[in-house]
Amino acid sequence: MPNHLADAISPYLRSHADNPVAWFGWGEEAFREARRRDVPVLVSIGYSTCHWCHVMARESFSDPAIAEYLNAHLVSIKVDREEHPDVDASYLAAASAFTDGLGWPLNVFVTPDGQAFHAGTYFPPVARAGHPSFREVLTAVTTAWLTRRAEVTAGAARVADLLADSARELAAGAARFGANAQPGIDVLDQTVAELVGYEDARFGGFGGSPKFPVAPALSFLLGHGDHGHEELQGEGPGLALRTLKIMGASPLRDPIEGGFFRYAVNRNWSDPHYERMLYDNAQLLSLCTRAWMITGQSWARNIAEGIARFLCTVMQLPSGGFASAQDSESTVDGQRVEGGYYTLERSERARQTPPALDEKVLTGWNGLAIQALARAGFAFDRPDLIAAARRAADYLREQHERADGTLVRASVSGRGTEPRISAAAATLEDYGMYSRGLLELALVTGEVTYATRARHLLESTLSGTTDTGTDMPAFRPPNGADPVLSGQGLVSAIDPSEGAYPSGLSAAADAALLLHRLTGDDRYRRAAQVGLSLVASLAPARPLAYGAALAVFDELSAPIEQLVIVSPDHQQLDTRAPVTLTDLARRHPAPVVACVSESQARAFAAAGFDLFAARAAPTGQPTGYLCRDFVCQLPVTDPAQLPPVHGTAMLLAEIAAEIAAEAQQSD
Repeated sequence: MPNHLADAISPYLRSHADNPVAWFGWGEEAFREARRRDVPVLVSIGYSTCHWCHVMARESFSDPAIAEYLNAHLVSIKVDREEHPDVDASYLAAASAFTDGLGWPLNVFVTPDGQAFHAGTYFPPVARAGHPSFREVLTAVTTAWLTRRAEVTAGAARVADLLADSARELAAGAARFGANAQPGIDVLDQTVAELVGYEDARFGGFGGSPKFPVAPALSFLLGHGDHGHEELQGEGPGLALRTLKIMGASPLRDPIEGGFFRYAVNRNWSDPHYERMLYDNAQLLSLCTRAWMITGQSWARNIAEGIARFLCTVMQLPSGGFASAQDSESTVDGQRVEGGYYTLERSERARQTPPALDEKVLTGWNGLAIQALARAGFAFDRPDLIAAARRAADYLREQHERADGTLVRASVSGRGTEPRISAAAATLEDYGMYSRGLLELALVTGEVTYATRARHLLESTLSGTTDTGTDMPAFRPPNGADPVLSGQGLVSAIDPSEGAYPSGLSAAADAALLLHRLTGDDRYRRAAQVGLSLVASLAPARPLAYGAALAVFDELSAPIEQLVIVSPDHQQLDTRAPVTLTDLARRHPAPVVACVSESQARAFAAAGFDLFAARAAPTGQPTGYLCRDFVCQLPVTDPAQLPPVHGTAMLLAEIAAEIAAEAQQSD
């Protein structure tokens, strides 16, 4: 029987193309084959940097005897969870009915109609410590299918019904809570206190082991509260800053190449799992850039610039897109080992083969990288970082935006070859994260086309959708949900769950809120509020699992602050000025900071971004406009006249003094 994975887009799937298992990729064809043969389906889900996925592939899926049994008694589907996150989420939910230890590889046994009746994660080739061997599991599954069919299908139907009921209850709970509902400041304060209680006072981070960065929760903490001059002693930002500093000095971060590993096995951050994910490093870059803006401390800038270096030199592909991950395993002196490459010094690494990249370019995760690099490039006055963000955005524009306005989920850009495009449906996270990245790029480059593209993409998630119980649109991927899952009735319209990075719902709400700050169109703020009403009661109760949603709730509760610096189109730089308005803008903590020329401001205003309306440099000098709740103070040309705003972690006068001192030291 043929293996169908040789031409797969996903490098993870292609790594299984030589298995004797007759793998199918995700799609209706496999289920049709299962119905024709009247056999169950194995849906095996993993990803390229998953250590135990590789182990099971070597131990079991490469075993001719196991493959022969699989091919004779089941139809086998291999899924890359990063290419098909909705498939992964659906089957993770189903698997929770059969096992508490969820993870990857995730092996789910389903009926030809897609309903799960048994599941597990890693199965060893030989029974160990009470865990059955994979062959024993396969035998039990096929025996039950042949001898207890009615019991199996009835149980699978009950699981499917329970999942459907859970989705309906979530929507109904949101409707009862109200479309205008959001946690108040008191609830958010209590949530911060709860997170403080989770802190490992000895080694930093949250809880014991294993220990993860949990970047979304850190984002909520860093942005929470009244960030006046005394706020560095506050619980939320203080906890976030402590955690970032400790992580940056821990074994979780590679000090040579600058990137963070996915998680650490031990409480003290030692023994990391050595895969490096794009989403972790993009979010941590954003956080450390923000930490430097708040504190001005060198540790934050050093960590941020190290991450940026890793993203640009290791993760960015020749096409401009960013690879999704780097493997944990590498070949060192001819031996394949996990993590061995990272024990070497820089000169020794140059003689070895580095860990492989998963060169799959994901729209959403690239959006996170674009956002992080654009803001870091502006904050640190690093045009090279902004250029890297541009290259990724331009690649996505050319390869991931279809003529009909919808997005592609994934591609493999290749090296010297034309990109190959995945058939996987783009998800809400792709629209939300990519839109947010484009908006950030627009603000730091002054190029309105990035902003108009972002607005168009976000609008497409709102068109023709209505949230239950309201007349306001809610977020939905315009491509619709995965067609196979939808046909089987196994997917809800929105998956609000969050993990190591924001859900599609939180990402779309975050982008919508920034659009509101730029346009003044209240429809975007209402969309964010209505969309997140789905998790308004869940997020405070589970802060480590809903950090990105909490961060948006926090911003919804805060005053709207914007800073626009407008320069004459043909400005001559005054090299005598020790501090400029742009210098201050690089460190300004307002949520919206833009530096544009007069002609760029006019282009933004003409395109409907009202924040830029009537913003000019009438005296021929760079002019600053500081606004709160869309009411702007008088324009200023002297940096000393730019006052601090609510949310300022350091007084701007202190920032100016720091910049001036640095300039004097460099002379």
